[in-house]
Amino acid sequence: VSTQSTWGLLILKRMSNRYDAAVTKFSPSGHLFQVDYAFEAVKRGACAVGIKTKDSVILGVERKSMPKLQESGTIKKIFQLDKHLAMACAGLTADARMLTQRTVLECQQYRLTYDQQPSVNYIAKYVAKMKQRYTQVGGRRPFGISSLIMGFDQTKEPMLYLTEPSGSYSLWKASAIGHNAKNVTELLEKKYKDGLSHEEGVKLVIEGLLEVVESGNKNMEIAYMKSDEKLIKMKDEEVKSLIEVVEKEKSPPAAPGAVPIPKQQHNMTNLHFY
Repeated sequence: VSTQSTWGLLILKRMSNRYDAAVTKFSPSGHLFQVDYAFEAVKRGACAVGIKTKDSVILGVERKSMPKLQESGTIKKIFQLDKHLAMACAGLTADARMLTQRTVLECQQYRLTYDQQPSVNYIAKYVAKMKQRYTQVGGRRPFGISSLIMGFDQTKEPMLYLTEPSGSYSLWKASAIGHNAKNVTELLEKKYKDGLSHEEGVKLVIEGLLEVVESGNKNMEIAYMKSDEKLIKMKDEEVKSLIEVVEKEKSPPAAPGAVPIPKQQHNMTNLHFY
């Protein structure tokens, strides 16, 4: 009996390897294992958060610790696709770079062909279509990234789309991708509300990223876009100031009779969101 069990396990292992090696073959359970592995690559990537407010769209990305001799500007997680479009990715950075280059080219070709800017829905559908195509062609592998695409259409309404390695895309009010995205999503579900102001949205993005940043490292990249305005990336000094504000608001109130420790006061009205 033990010999039969061993042979059975070996046969199952060999069969799973057959479905595991090809992206175009479904397993008996209905899975495309290469696509599942692409989702795992996303979960190992840096966290990215996107939030739509009443007058803006905000993207925030975790910056992981880098070697001391590496230039900080060489690794980018937020890409501008067009004057009114930007994208943040989680997963394999090289895949994100190639996908961004093709999407930027598509935006330019659309403008030359139709003499108008492409809609956010069109670009989200284009990115999803490209990802889905790589799940049906032999000899290729799926893109190991998920992406958050933000922008404004001619209706001047802020939009936020999520695209996944499988080729699916959907419209969101707030979303998170990358490692520990589940914890960040739970936070967003608790604290997000319709009609958020721009300042409240930025603080919520930072609060979400603080759930996943590495211990002792609070580096993060924040960018936002408003109607008829270009993509604006916040300065590191402003982000650090807002991190202190968010942490102060999250800290529990002092016990009655406790002597308060003097701290530098931060006034949100004096902060400029560049």
